Amino acid sequence: MLNKKNRLTKNKDFERVFNKGKAVHLKELGVKCIKNDFKEPRFGFLISTKISKSAVKRNKLKRQLSEIIRLNLEKIKPGYDCAVITRSGVLDKNYEELEKMLKLLFKKLKLI
Repeated sequence: MLNKKNRLTKNKDFERVFNKGKAVHLKELGVKCIKNDFKEPRFGFLISTKISKSAVKRNKLKRQLSEIIRLNLEKIKPGYDCAVITRSGVLDKNYEELEKMLKLLFKKLKLI
């Protein structure tokens, strides 16, 4: 699990990322980022009930994405707020595929 300092928690932070952030997307996953005034990067996750009605599956996906980011946190540039957006078909991917997709998105945003 990500440290509290690395999490987006407030609605106004999410709104700022969605309204002004730069976005990149793959078929199953997307990331929106915007520069912040903090020394640490912060992340939030958007996993809709359209992905799965089961909270267990959505929470498992959130834990997997969070762990991927936690393990690669030292490689990610500080000073950014990012929202990870899931799309349909993401539950069909395993951990390694999710990790590869997330790293590719971060490279496209020049965060790694």
